[in-house]
Amino acid sequence: MVKIGFIGAGRMAQALSRGLISSGRFKAENIIASSPRIHEKLLDECKTLGIATTSDNTEVVSKSDVVIIAVKPPQVSKIVSEIARVFKRDHQLLVSIALGITIRNIETLLPPKSRVVRVMPNTPVVVGAGASAFAVGSACQDGDSTLVQDLFSTVGFAVEVPEAHIDPVTGLSGSGPAYMFSAIEGLADGGVKMGLPRDLSLKLAAHTLLGAAKMALDLNEHPAVLKDNVQSPGGSSAYGTHELEKGGFKAILISAVEAASNRSKTTGVAVFPRNSLYRDTEL
Repeated sequence: MVKIGFIGAGRMAQALSRGLISSGRFKAENIIASSPRIHEKLLDECKTLGIATTSDNTEVVSKSDVVIIAVKPPQVSKIVSEIARVFKRDHQLLVSIALGITIRNIETLLPPKSRVVRVMPNTPVVVGAGASAFAVGSACQDGDSTLVQDLFSTVGFAVEVPEAHIDPVTGLSGSGPAYMFSAIEGLADGGVKMGLPRDLSLKLAAHTLLGAAKMALDLNEHPAVLKDNVQSPGGSSAYGTHELEKGGFKAILISAVEAASNRSKTTGVAVFPRNSLYRDTEL
């Protein structure tokens, strides 16, 4: 049975732990999470899941086959340097979910030929509906990709991509829930403006996005075709869509993805200014 260790015991680590346990493929007694003593509340929350906890990051490494770095980007360098002396490159896999931090950034701090995977999940993993993309380092072995796929599939959709795609993934699916929450809020406000109760408006708006997403996935049709199927000639949807186009709705979403993607890239450069993995022309 694979043993999983989280360095960082926050919301993402807890959501992943919950998904792993619920899948039935991973046992709570084989999962451990660490956090500084000042974050004792987080460790208490982890304990309710039945997983082990500690304030010692090296203990997590010593007890794990897969070590998942689930901390803020500025903390990565210090933590990886701390655990490097006990990390066994031939027997352990390090997975980072830190924004903007490249595989190369982490490899420079670990023993040569260490196996490193970079993952960008998003917050809907909390409800088992996440979208995660991952890239594997050059030292990874056969089976590492499948293992990471299995881990993150327990909390939603997971797909392997070239590392050059991770920053764009961050701008799209990583930050995308924030855009969709704004869309839900806007639709609900529109309903309220037209006389609907707030609670009803929010439920209708959320279910509308949920249903539209399910149709796009299940029917496998281009969104433009699905949109046209909603719009009758001279109908209300056509009028509403016209207003969206006048406001530059799609252009705003494109710009949002671009801005968030660029921010992901600059975050990594700020933390590891001397290490860069790829140029824009490789995207």
